[in-house]
Amino acid sequence: MARKAREKSEQNIYHVMLRGINRQRIFMDEEDNRHFLKVLSQCKEISGFSLFAYCLMGNHVHLLLQTGKEPLEQVMKRIGTRYAVWYNTKYERIGHLFQDRYKSEAVKDEAYFVTVLRYILNNPVKAGMCGKATDYSLSSAQDYLTGGGMTDTAFAEEVFGREVLLDCLAVPRDDVCMDDTPTGMGDRAAVKVMCKITGAADAEAAKRIVSEQPGRYIPVFRAAGLSIRQVSRLTGLSFGIVRKY
Repeated sequence: MARKAREKSEQNIYHVMLRGINRQRIFMDEEDNRHFLKVLSQCKEISGFSLFAYCLMGNHVHLLLQTGKEPLEQVMKRIGTRYAVWYNTKYERIGHLFQDRYKSEAVKDEAYFVTVLRYILNNPVKAGMCGKATDYSLSSAQDYLTGGGMTDTAFAEEVFGREVLLDCLAVPRDDVCMDDTPTGMGDRAAVKVMCKITGAADAEAAKRIVSEQPGRYIPVFRAAGLSIRQVSRLTGLSFGIVRKY
């Protein structure tokens, strides 16, 4: 089956996740963390991208960036290859370190930009690794609080205002980004769930019902185990609309 083409952003802003193969740890100690951040800083200079947020989480990394002179594919290849070569040398291992294809999503508007920013910086809080985002040293949170670092904080501060932005980032929410929680439900089973919930006789009837009252049905579908992309695909509603509910 051919891979789905990546969604493009007109502003070239993307949320990217780079995960260890088989979900294995890619940061074993503090030296590994420091070296990845060094690689990220070097690649930022070489590739000319703006970095709005990062967060290192043991077996994966979240990035919020805006590409410049190089496309996203080249940027991520550069970052992944540099770190993997160093890591494999250090731990005397061979083979892939990362899953073969990083995950990415286009960030198309300011509202979703701040959602992704908040989601990334509060990842350690939701994982129980710290009490608040600014307590975590392996993310951009401290850059937004105190300034400095390699994060390009000016863009977000200009758009939202510094105080409003800090207040927004300080409050963890149940944000869902990039549909990072996988579903084991196939589309055939998902259609049956949709029909049962809506009382529709078939998939087309369910689509019509949901399109008239998305706010009523989408949260129920999500609670039943359907992913955002799955609901979008089966109902014909845009990813952005489904995500709102």
